[in-house]
Amino acid sequence: MTTLPPVVLYAGHPDQRAEYAEHLSAAFAAEHLDVRLIMDPAEIAPPEVTHLVFAGHGPLTDLTPYTGLRAILNLWAGVETILPRPDLPKDVPLCRMVETGLTLGMVDYVTGHVLRYHLAIDRYIGSAPITEWERNFPPLAGDRTVGILGLGTLGQACAGALKGLGFRVSGWSRSQKSLPGLRCHHGPSGLDALLSEAEILVGLLPQTPETTGLLNAETLARLPQGACLINAGRGALIDDAALLKALDNAHLGHATLDVFDTEPLPTEHPFWVHPKVTVTPHIASVTRPKSASKAIAANIVRDLAGKALVGVVDRDRGY
Repeated sequence: MTTLPPVVLYAGHPDQRAEYAEHLSAAFAAEHLDVRLIMDPAEIAPPEVTHLVFAGHGPLTDLTPYTGLRAILNLWAGVETILPRPDLPKDVPLCRMVETGLTLGMVDYVTGHVLRYHLAIDRYIGSAPITEWERNFPPLAGDRTVGILGLGTLGQACAGALKGLGFRVSGWSRSQKSLPGLRCHHGPSGLDALLSEAEILVGLLPQTPETTGLLNAETLARLPQGACLINAGRGALIDDAALLKALDNAHLGHATLDVFDTEPLPTEHPFWVHPKVTVTPHIASVTRPKSASKAIAANIVRDLAGKALVGVVDRDRGY
């Protein structure tokens, strides 16, 4: 009896089909994977598909016909829009995207904005020109504390990069973690401890019921006077009104926001014009087809070998 090869269906955005076809084919060849790669859901009977490369903005609105799935490989790091879907198979592993390009892009964004705040670069390149010889020396990185909310793949990578630059780095996660060379906090008391020392706070948490509104009037007030905020995780982390109030009363110095409750950010939203807010349009990092394809291929190899998949979502926790 002949065993049919696994069938991998790309169900991401149609505009990226050609690019993913090239890179997935190359990645499968590099891993010596004998699979059928299908780039259009219309070209395959759903029960034949074993591995679904999936994105929420793709063409599939109903996953129930895909009864032969071994794994759903999400193209995004976030899964908050997928988990509530009633058609999501309960017994099929859902994997969030974990790939080097996504991670390195986030490290670039976070370290860039941390250094911007640390060196007070806006003072010299902002709209108001400096006309006085006022010499304000920043502290050394070792005298500056950066707090990171979220110690998953992205948070750990950013923490490592910032430590490499000499910063004092603390991290917080819901459950206890122990990471070499990093001060790790967890739980409500740990959140208080991290906020109280974070001169620059970086948000890299997933969106869950527990993280929604975590940065509110009460928690923002625990940050040191003049602290700066960078949020590149999920917009729901922040109570917008509370953040604006903390900026207006000068408790916080500035906020750089890449993610928002509503995207695109509505044109009438006060973040656009607030002098202490920098808006970036969800560009902190992105899944890159070449490196993502390598991660997908490696995960399929693991699955076919009976090994644990990388990035499997804990559906109870929401990430």
